[in-house]
Amino acid sequence: MPATRASAGSRARPETPDSGDAPLTSKENRWLKRFRAALSGDSGEPHLYGIEGPHLVEEALRSGAAIEAILASPSGEKHLAGLGLASLPAAPASSQPRVFRTTDRLFAHVAGTETPQGLAALVRLREYAFEDLVRGVPLVVVLVGVQDPGNVGTIVRSAEAFGATGVVAAAESASPYGPKAMRASAGSVFRVPIVPRAQVPILLAQLRVAGVRIVATATAPAPAASAAPLLEPQNFPWREPVALLVGSEARGLPDSVVRSADATIRIALSAPVESLNAAVAASVLLYEAARQRSAFAAGEKSAP
Repeated sequence: MPATRASAGSRARPETPDSGDAPLTSKENRWLKRFRAALSGDSGEPHLYGIEGPHLVEEALRSGAAIEAILASPSGEKHLAGLGLASLPAAPASSQPRVFRTTDRLFAHVAGTETPQGLAALVRLREYAFEDLVRGVPLVVVLVGVQDPGNVGTIVRSAEAFGATGVVAAAESASPYGPKAMRASAGSVFRVPIVPRAQVPILLAQLRVAGVRIVATATAPAPAASAAPLLEPQNFPWREPVALLVGSEARGLPDSVVRSADATIRIALSAPVESLNAAVAASVLLYEAARQRSAFAAGEKSAP
C-alpha cells in the first residue's frame, strides 16, 4: 500500500479516548461527548451531572461528592492547580477523579456557559428518598411549579443557609440539578437532600402521615381558595415539623394545593410592591423559621 494511503488511514483513525495524559483533541472523543451532554443538562446516565467553573468544582470536592472526571483547558490550569489536582493523571490508580486536558476551543465547544472558565467536572450525586427529608424536626421546602432554574437554585441555597432538612421539586418545577440551578445554588446542591421529581398528592399524603404540617405561601391578594388561617410569618410556629410549599412565579400555588394546607402564610409588603419572586419569598420565610428554631433551642439550653 502506498505511504500516502497509510497516512490518510492514520488520520481517519478515531482518537483513542483513554490515551494516558495526552490532551483530548477531537470533538469525537467519548469523554468530550460525555462532558458536552452532561453540561447541557442531559447526561443520559442516572444521577450523573455536569458542573462548570472553579467554584462549583471546589464545592463538589469539599462536599465529598463523587467526581468521576475533571476537564481542564489551558485557561483553567491555574484553577486546577489551586484545587491541588494539577498532578493527577487521566487514569489514576486510586479513587481520585480522572483529569483530562483539552484545548480552549474544544472546551468552549462542550461548555454550557457563554464565557467558560476552562474547568468542568462530571459528578455523580446520591439519590435521596422521602425519609431523608423528614429526619429530626423536619423543615422541608416543596417547590410546586417553580420553573425558573435560577430561583430553584437560590431556594436550595437558602434552604441550606437556614437549616431546612430538604427540598422537593414537584409539579413541573425546574430540576435542581440543571446547570443554571446548580450554579445558582453555589454548591448547596451537593449537600442538601433533594428529591427532584415528586407527585404533589402523594407527597402531601406522605407529609401528613409523617406528622408534618403543610404551609402554603400566599400571593397577594389573599387566595380565596384557602380554608386555612391566613398568618404572617412571625405568627406561625415554625419550630414544629413543617413543609413550606412555594408556588410558581406567575401563578402561585394551585387552588387544590392551597386548600390542602394547614395554614397559609402571607408576607406583608409595602405599596406599591404587590409580590415577591419565589426565591425571595422562600428565603424570607426560611429565615423566620431559622430565627424561631434558634430562639427555641437557646431557650431549651438555658432552662434549668
